[in-house]
Amino acid sequence: MKLNGATVLLTGATGGIGHAIARRLKADGAQLILTGRKADVLAPLAAELGARSIVADLGDAAALDRLLEEAGRIDVLVANAALPGTGLLADMSVERIDANLDVNLRAPIMLAKALLPQLVERKSGHLAFIGSLSGVVASPGSALYNATKFGVRGFTAALRQDLHGTGVGVSNIEPGFVSDAGMFVDSGMVLPAGTRTVTPEKVAAGVARAITKNKGEVLVAPIELRIGARLGSLAPGLNAAAQRRAGAADIVGSHAGNH
Repeated sequence: MKLNGATVLLTGATGGIGHAIARRLKADGAQLILTGRKADVLAPLAAELGARSIVADLGDAAALDRLLEEAGRIDVLVANAALPGTGLLADMSVERIDANLDVNLRAPIMLAKALLPQLVERKSGHLAFIGSLSGVVASPGSALYNATKFGVRGFTAALRQDLHGTGVGVSNIEPGFVSDAGMFVDSGMVLPAGTRTVTPEKVAAGVARAITKNKGEVLVAPIELRIGARLGSLAPGLNAAAQRRAGAADIVGSHAGNH
């Protein structure tokens, strides 16, 4: 579908990746409704882009309902909000587990459910979900995050089948490591030498392409990571062995300690 003139609800708009997505969609002619938890970050971005802003915590079911009521008519959903979920399950509180499940998985599902009637009635619209390569292949120290992103991937793939022929598109955009923004940068995590990243703007371009071309799945990562993720999903045992040899547990463990 065309982004020019479309009303887009973008969640997680206060982070660096959210900023890049917002600016790209605005450049493509979209009318934006931005949401996030930080009013002091959201307001300047909304002013810059001539967008509406709604402060909401997607982990709060009542706040989710208020967001939808205030947003009104929506043509495109970009579900970008997510919490980091790295660390060992034994070390996580129940509250942290619930928060990750609510924001990363429940909120996107409930947003889609609420918006579907109006989209199907109009026989147009798009639901775009920001997943991760962590939804394609698992890694040590990331069981909770993998669970939510695998869930988003499965949900998106099945929903796309359910909506075939309705005029409503569904996409899952799956970034690898993102430079200058996102949870890996925020943690101070140091990637192994030679590991390539993508920019937030590259992720935003992937979002725009997914929507306008109605792509079911868009992997936004250097080719070696895309190939590695695909092979790892086909041979999880070999993938686990390769990650152990690469010291992935130590890398993710240092990252998890910051959350």
